[in-house]
Amino acid sequence: MATTVSSSQTAVTTAPATVRRMRASVLLPILTIALIVACLFAAGIGQVPTSPGEVIGSILWQLGFDRLPTAFSLPADPQGYYTLWSVRFPRVLMAVLVGMALGCAGALMQGVFGNPLAEPGVIGVSSGAAVGAFTVIVFGISTLGNWTIAAAAFVGGLVTTLFVYALSRSRGRSEVVTLILTGIAVNALTGAVIGFFTFISDDSALRDIAFWNLGSLSGSSWATIWVVLPCLLVGLAVAMGSAGKLDLLALGETPARHLGVDVERLRIKLIVVVALLVASGVAFTGVIAFVGLVVPHLIRMIAGPGHRLLVPASAIGSALVLVLADLIARTIVPSQELPLGVLTALVGGPFFFYLLLRTRSRAGGWG
Repeated sequence: MATTVSSSQTAVTTAPATVRRMRASVLLPILTIALIVACLFAAGIGQVPTSPGEVIGSILWQLGFDRLPTAFSLPADPQGYYTLWSVRFPRVLMAVLVGMALGCAGALMQGVFGNPLAEPGVIGVSSGAAVGAFTVIVFGISTLGNWTIAAAAFVGGLVTTLFVYALSRSRGRSEVVTLILTGIAVNALTGAVIGFFTFISDDSALRDIAFWNLGSLSGSSWATIWVVLPCLLVGLAVAMGSAGKLDLLALGETPARHLGVDVERLRIKLIVVVALLVASGVAFTGVIAFVGLVVPHLIRMIAGPGHRLLVPASAIGSALVLVLADLIARTIVPSQELPLGVLTALVGGPFFFYLLLRTRSRAGGWG
């Protein structure tokens, strides 16, 4: 009888873990396929409609395939081919890169802070990066060419991330209330700086500031993609290399140290990576909030907290979300484009409130 009870308890204990492993084994392939399909349809939808077969045919033709398979062809309208390669492909690819950067940054921040509410936009890191970029825009600085804005955004994001990290730590952990209040203070301060820049800016800089505040992919180009791509690759590589240590850190600082993790060194390294990822996205698309909060949370609920899956799945899932969000933003209103940051805030804001209430109920209060 005792053996029977023990076996049933073991079955009950291992069942959720087995289900999560099954989900994890199919999650990345499903997200990848969904992202590819979404990109093909997003590239074909617009004022000059292009079928998925024509989109694929254009890619194959550009890769050097002189004879296309029967199912694929070049766009019948020559304008369609030009539109694909000069406007839509850069925009869709930028959505993928920025989505991956924000998703990876969100997953890392939640691991570094040990807090499910940590996200670049919520705690002010994105706005800090934006202030860095605004500084070079308003004062016309172009020392590093195409890299100037990205470098300034990186410095602003890094300073803000270190500031938030320092203030949110108490007794070896980050507290929910401190994190949120720090984010409110940082966003208020950056809002004041942005307001000052708006006051002293000329018409050209004002347009750039408005674009950044609302968030948009309309300024995407192949030149900006070649700036974002290396930053993303470096960030993803470091994040994946640190996944195992993040899993150990989730056990607590003391157990992680006993298992050989240099906790402070790991946190500082990942804070720099977060700043790099956020800066690469914010530098050319403006502030796009909540993407790095919603997707990592959903991935964690589906497949568990292991960072070896959480980091890449959050990156691919966030890319999928941003591609679809941008498609909606530029098609939902005829002949106009809804600001992307507004759309993501409309979806992510209620989700943030839900997480806030859930965290409060589990903690039994705000302390």
